[in-house]
Amino acid sequence: MVSPRPIPFEALPTVAPVARLVEAFHQLPGIGPKSAQRLAYYVIRMPEEEARALAEAILAVKDGIGLCSQCMNITDRDPCAICSGGDRDRSVVCVVEEALDVLALERTRAFKGLYHVLHGVISPMNGVGPEDIKIKELVRRLGDESVREVVLALNPNLTGEATAMYLQRLLKPLDIKITRLARGLPVGGELEYADEMTLIRAFEGRQQLS
Repeated sequence: MVSPRPIPFEALPTVAPVARLVEAFHQLPGIGPKSAQRLAYYVIRMPEEEARALAEAILAVKDGIGLCSQCMNITDRDPCAICSGGDRDRSVVCVVEEALDVLALERTRAFKGLYHVLHGVISPMNGVGPEDIKIKELVRRLGDESVREVVLALNPNLTGEATAMYLQRLLKPLDIKITRLARGLPVGGELEYADEMTLIRAFEGRQQLS
């Protein structure tokens, strides 16, 4: 029996359901047009039960995952496991850009406090202002809790630096110690890709901001 000829990539978008799938994949970060077409072609050739399992997994994430009302991290329960943990130092809050940064820092086991996830950084060029990320939630939280230190663990790039400076000015009247991770992190790098030893040394060398 002759195997069916593979569908050429350029032919995929001509079919309306396939074009919709290609466009959906193309919306994902880091997925270009060719990669989107390859993923769509892979889904087409998947057994039906695998395709349904993939769709159900995506729907389950959307239905069962939300944001922790305290730290804004993604979670399947509220408060999240970290915020509800009895062994965390509640006097220290580490501010990060994304939920993936929490995972990176937790792997080091060097930080025992709580987190706050901003879900982005201030970026006027991209139309993102302070009101578009979880800054007001952070300020409200600091007013409710006995927090003595805020660690700004933002990525050492242009938007991360700008956001850190904004938060420093905003939080200064609260009379809370504000520190930043040491420069063990490379400029332009991201926490998600830093190795554990670099993150540990960055935490140990954090400095107070004046």
